Amino acid sequence: MEKFEKLINYNFKNPKLLKQAFTHSSFAHEHKMSSLENNERLEFLGDAVLELIISEYLYQNFPDMPEGELTKFRASIVCESSLAKNAMKLDMGKFVLLGKGEENTGGRTRESILADAFEAVIGAIFLDGGHSVAKKFIIDILYESIEQGHDTFKLSDCKTYLQELLQKSSKEVIRYYIVDEYGPDHNKVFVAEVNHSNSILGKGMGKSKKEAEQNAAYNAIKNLEIDI
Repeated sequence: MEKFEKLINYNFKNPKLLKQAFTHSSFAHEHKMSSLENNERLEFLGDAVLELIISEYLYQNFPDMPEGELTKFRASIVCESSLAKNAMKLDMGKFVLLGKGEENTGGRTRESILADAFEAVIGAIFLDGGHSVAKKFIIDILYESIEQGHDTFKLSDCKTYLQELLQKSSKEVIRYYIVDEYGPDHNKVFVAEVNHSNSILGKGMGKSKKEAEQNAAYNAIKNLEIDI
């Protein structure tokens, strides 16, 4: 536990909370511990704390993002795979207390166990140090995921993102044209152009007209040298 405290740069006033955060139900069952001594209650609390703090952070740092997009963005950050990835950065698998069955079947690298431990640690930190300490831990660890997720999220719909960017300074309509297509019917490739103010902003290819248009929008964003 002391090694983990050094990793996160936080010393628990109540070390039992940290040990409980790493106690998987399989270990508790095997050692005839009470069901209340595993990390599931802390995971329950940590899940709520995580969602609140990420919601607060996104609300404050992305003021132009509407509610629907904030919800999707938050979900991409607090999903199981994202939390497991960040748990691996802290080598959490090494610290989890597992029963022999889970240990022998690769429990230390299982996404669900790592994500649950991550949330349980958040719950433990919240109880031990309060909101501000939990917030610092969460943002410090998840900051890179938030930034990368924002880039990915923005570019998941390049046409919408390009339109939002251009509409800040222009009311001209953005138009997409399929300018070429080639290949057999079962394997066609389409070429699209995006046009704005009588200028071609970008070109893109795709297996469908929709994909070609999205790639043209992506190319336009790159050509405009916008920081995405």
